[in-house]
Amino acid sequence: MILTENISFIGALYGLLAVCFGAFGAHALKKKLTPEQLQSFETGVKYQMYHALVLLILGWAIPLQKTSDTLMAWCFVLGVFLFSFSIYGLVLSASAGRKMRWLGPVTPLGGLLLVLGWALLAYHLLVS
Repeated sequence: MILTENISFIGALYGLLAVCFGAFGAHALKKKLTPEQLQSFETGVKYQMYHALVLLILGWAIPLQKTSDTLMAWCFVLGVFLFSFSIYGLVLSASAGRKMRWLGPVTPLGGLLLVLGWALLAYHLLVS
């Protein structure tokens, strides 16, 4: 079972990385990426930050004792990783001329996990 402290830590780590990746994209990658690639990279950063905040709130507000609550937390953690980090990999590899196409299907899988996390949060709020 995921402990509340771990969820908060992962949220803080994702937030830290989102700020670092955002700055990296805005400064170091601005001249190397096409506008479309930069927009995709920024989408990954935004979704990572949004869900970092959700994880922090979950860690503070929900004890995560029910199986559905633990599943919700895992959906957010894995969803962010698969969604945002696959976008980073796709964009960076494409900019280097070696696009990792196998990451293409990973992004929607991460998005699906994020949607499932939100659905489980709605369920938690409904039955609480």
